[in-house]
Amino acid sequence: MVTIPAEPTPAGPKTNRIGLTVVEYKGGKTTLCAGCGHNAISERIIEAMYEMGVKPERVAKLSGIGCSSKSPAYFMNRSHSFNSVHGRMPSIAEGAMLANRNLLALGVSGDGDTASIGIGQFVHLMRRNLPMIYIIEDNGVYGLTKGQFSATADLGSKLKTGVVNDLPPIDTCALAIQLGATFVGRSFSGDKRQLLTMLKAAISHSGTVMLDVVSPCVTFNDHEGSTKSYKYVKDHEETLQEMSFVPHFEEIDVEYDPGTTVAVTMHDGSHLQLRKLEEDYDPTNRIAAITRLNAAHEQGEVLTGVFYVNTTAPSLIDQLNLVDAPLATLPESLTRPGREVLEAAMEELR
Repeated sequence: MVTIPAEPTPAGPKTNRIGLTVVEYKGGKTTLCAGCGHNAISERIIEAMYEMGVKPERVAKLSGIGCSSKSPAYFMNRSHSFNSVHGRMPSIAEGAMLANRNLLALGVSGDGDTASIGIGQFVHLMRRNLPMIYIIEDNGVYGLTKGQFSATADLGSKLKTGVVNDLPPIDTCALAIQLGATFVGRSFSGDKRQLLTMLKAAISHSGTVMLDVVSPCVTFNDHEGSTKSYKYVKDHEETLQEMSFVPHFEEIDVEYDPGTTVAVTMHDGSHLQLRKLEEDYDPTNRIAAITRLNAAHEQGEVLTGVFYVNTTAPSLIDQLNLVDAPLATLPESLTRPGREVLEAAMEELR
């Protein structure tokens, strides 16, 4: 008798540590221009959330107005989402996080939404160290309103129309470090490995993460003369360090030569490994970070990497001494003062 071997059972789709497939982290079909750097950023967010095993329902996606602020529709459609008015995303994020501290807030903004109309809210968000990831998809123009210069456009850069920018740029990374953000870096939408590593470390950080991601606008700002074009960034990119990341749920067994690598332990026990390309650079030194950014600007470099990390500063949640339970889950009996409390308060004012 001849025995016919059974057909092997086809393997199912690969799942992450919480049993989800990468498809469950995707969003709707993008309506941005073909080749837009924003789409590459969305893909890296999907990868990072999947590899870190973040439950989609735990994430609150927040945005303002602009091409960049459409991006949250293109990833994690099972997550919470709030598209606010132009430049006002930080206040919405702060309200959401104070109401439910268990959320993972992910804000996506643009250089116009952040550095122009939203600069006031951006400034106060950075100084409060609210636990959230704030991504600026930076192309140097108002892509949604036909390509005018934004406040991050470099002095002397040129539009397709021939108009030359005669105003100095705002460096959102230097500003964020100076104001109090506790994880600040810059990457390039075309650098998959670097951006993915930074996003995974950002998920493990408990404080304000500000990532400025240069994301060329293929329609209005990807030409000769533009300092935010793919060619310019590739020709002028200066990488500060090589990096790797070991999540808390993987065995941490990393070998490196003392003096050449900095190991930063994140809040959840994960390790961010920064291999120095500049031997004297210290990512925990705020003044050194701002100095290095200023030097890069003077030399015409597009400096990328993790500029500053502080894992000891208290977050806004810590400073407010909030209870462990999310405020949104507390019953009215605990959140609404009784009559005697109100009467005592009024008596103090008499």
